[in-house]
Amino acid sequence: MERFRISELSKEFDVSTRSIRFYEDQGLISPRREGQTRWFSLKDKVRLKLIIRGKRLGFSLAEIRELFDLYDHHESQQQLEAMVSIIDKKRQELELKRRDIDIVMAELDAAKARCMDALAE
Repeated sequence: MERFRISELSKEFDVSTRSIRFYEDQGLISPRREGQTRWFSLKDKVRLKLIIRGKRLGFSLAEIRELFDLYDHHESQQQLEAMVSIIDKKRQELELKRRDIDIVMAELDAAKARCMDALAE
């Protein structure tokens, strides 16, 4: 069985050990303890990766927890429908952000071009 120390995961994912302990306190990951040492399983490692990715994409910890809960108990039609709804909502939010980013990038490009033109004069 593969297992990982908190320091290994911290380095691999470039996240503080404090953040990892916070995710543990929130019940998102569940390492085994041997004395003072936390041993994280492969499942914990995958979940940590998903938490970090989800946070980067704008998911709240509550949304991440709900997705984990739905995944862990994936047999129910209602749970699957809820998961699809969450995913659709998040996709809509990300599409809006993408459009906003595209607009800002175009404005930055135009501002840079004006600056370059002014410097060339």
